[in-house]
Amino acid sequence: MGEPIELHKNHHDFPPLRRNYSAFRFMGGNLISFFGDQIYLIAIPLMVLALTGSPVSMGIVAALERVPILLQPITGILADRFNRKKLLLICDLGRGVIVGIIGLLFIFELLNMWALYVCALIVGFLSQVYNTSQFATVPNLVRKEDLQAVNSLNSGTFNSAVFIAPGIGGLIISFYNPGYALLVNSFSFFVSFLAIRSIHMKGQTQGKGSHKSFWKDMKEGFSFVIKTKPILYTNLAMISSVFGTTLFLTLMVFHLKDTIGLDASQIGWLLSFGGGAAIVGALVTSHLKKKFSYRRILFSASLIGGSSIVLFGLFDSYLLLIFCNGLGTLCASMKSPCIITIRQTLTPDALMGRVQATSRFMTWMLMPLAALLAGILAGVIGSNNTIIIGGVVSTVSSFLYLHPSLKDK
Repeated sequence: MGEPIELHKNHHDFPPLRRNYSAFRFMGGNLISFFGDQIYLIAIPLMVLALTGSPVSMGIVAALERVPILLQPITGILADRFNRKKLLLICDLGRGVIVGIIGLLFIFELLNMWALYVCALIVGFLSQVYNTSQFATVPNLVRKEDLQAVNSLNSGTFNSAVFIAPGIGGLIISFYNPGYALLVNSFSFFVSFLAIRSIHMKGQTQGKGSHKSFWKDMKEGFSFVIKTKPILYTNLAMISSVFGTTLFLTLMVFHLKDTIGLDASQIGWLLSFGGGAAIVGALVTSHLKKKFSYRRILFSASLIGGSSIVLFGLFDSYLLLIFCNGLGTLCASMKSPCIITIRQTLTPDALMGRVQATSRFMTWMLMPLAALLAGILAGVIGSNNTIIIGGVVSTVSSFLYLHPSLKDK
């Protein structure tokens, strides 16, 4: 990897995590935004089911939401060249307006699939810019030694939203309809906007030649990822893992509603139980890292998580489905802070946005195809068999985490 990189020279300027109120306000804003996102994940499939009853249409919507992933290298350059706080605010404001419009159109029975397709594409793009900017912002809010802890806490706040929001979303949809659930989602973006606006963020580091062409900036991000083996091999493992989980997640709500026969409230509580398990996974990761390497944690969590998806496709018992989903989300929440911390620790601030965006491009580039394929396969072989295939793919991908570069991490 060449000479060691000196990262975040001013990390000692930040207070200890327990007194870092800016970091906690930032995570609070993320929590509110995540809360709305979980309601969105239930509402959109049920909207598609109400409008068309077609798994293929659900696949198209999911694919359009994920098409902007192919623009990840560009979003990384945006996060490194422009003010990240302003990008976060623009994305929250834009998503709040668009999701609110979708909700109102559905309530007044004016929504058609073409409008939903366009909105899904725009929301997907804004979410990609937001996620990349959010990742790149964290190291500029905390000390380097607090990164693992804050990533675990941030993952924990996300999973707290997964724990609470789906149950509430399911109840709203049961009593009213998915349109009202999206209005709650829209409101959450506006609250997140206000939370982030209140935070003072230090200026990000600009690398030498910050006015280089987009192509050179993009090439620099890819080059760093390829040369940094721990980042490269976690990305390679994630490519197939994400493909498999996307087959599963695209159909999950549709499968539970159309194949298993659950109502919106039952689906919401099932997802909430999964969120509770994920909170545990996120919070124990910091303690596990004191005893085990990232290699062992990532391999074990990926192997068990992939197997849980296979079992989800095989079972039709509500309690067993809750168990499988909980086990899978627990494992996923253990992996996420490990991978994020590896990237943040090994990446200089001037490359932070591009490395995250490049990594997401590599690991998520097959998501649009997987989402579309999920809808097509479900129409041919059924949602349960499609989910099982996704679980097998995810399970096999776990062996890539055994690469020696992760042994001492």
